[in-house]
Amino acid sequence: MEHDDEYDASGLICPMPVLKARKRLMALRPGQVLRLIATDPVAVIDLPHFCAQSGHELLSMHEDGNAQIYFIRKH
Repeated sequence: MEHDDEYDASGLICPMPVLKARKRLMALRPGQVLRLIATDPVAVIDLPHFCAQSGHELLSMHEDGNAQIYFIRKH
């Protein structure tokens, strides 16, 4: 999937993947897409919740080995 920015949060634990996503999304324009890589098992709960609460659109999430790949569109 095409994206405008990418952040590798591998190795970071809660709440850091969400905090890093929030910071990166703040730098994007509305409609742009962030690709985020996370290995924290709690991220599968935290990142969708963050998107729902902040109004960002979680376009997709899939697993790649022990990592999860998220595509988030800024609102």
